[in-house]
Amino acid sequence: MEKGVIPQERKQYQEIGQDLRQKIQQGHYAVGSRLPPERNIAESYGVSRTIVREALLMLELEGTVDIRQGSGVYVMRIPAEDEEQDEELRNEIGPFEVLQARQLLESNIAAFAATMATKSDIENLRRTLEQEQRAIVANDTSGDNDKLFHLLIAGATQNQMLLETTKNIWQLRDNSPLWQQLHSHIATRGYRLKWLADHQNILAALRRRDVMGSYQAMWQHLENVKKTLMELSDVDAPEFDGYLFESVPIFQGKLV
Repeated sequence: MEKGVIPQERKQYQEIGQDLRQKIQQGHYAVGSRLPPERNIAESYGVSRTIVREALLMLELEGTVDIRQGSGVYVMRIPAEDEEQDEELRNEIGPFEVLQARQLLESNIAAFAATMATKSDIENLRRTLEQEQRAIVANDTSGDNDKLFHLLIAGATQNQMLLETTKNIWQLRDNSPLWQQLHSHIATRGYRLKWLADHQNILAALRRRDVMGSYQAMWQHLENVKKTLMELSDVDAPEFDGYLFESVPIFQGKLV
């Protein structure tokens, strides 16, 4: 190995995805059969359902399985023994890991924006939500007012580093094959209405210059996104509370 080069370790969801692929190759699951529920797979590997979901998304992207909402995960083909994982996926950060980072970062950004936002910032946010509402009514998906809303909040901190960091996270999300696969399972219009209501709550808190209210509204919005994305399958565990991982609790202390 070249001196000074640190080998890139396979991520946990990739390890589990590879193991599931090998089980399919070895005949543990035939084409057309259903894999065990996500909760069972998670327990067998001793990991969270977040990790399992990312492993299954990886297998779905390569065409090995099909995740069917309200039904389960089905084997679509038997991968070749020498089949290699796509290079792009090998370096992929899992979508739920990205969501967790956004929840931690953007909640604090919203809190800071509540103290720093100008009247112009608030007006831009209001116009963006009006645009999103019109787009939803017209079933127009050509724009990305959701992304714009979050970037405007980061910009309202008047801190260029926070804005650039937020842009980088969103760019990573937009370029992620796993995220795109996950997002394809969402019924767009209905969920856009939910996110619009969340955004309206965030804007209301920012208008009041309510620091803790802004933090909580953003935290809850991203919790709602995560919860929704995890509720897309696993009908065998209807009692599951919908959390993607052990979520960070809403901060209850004072923000400096």
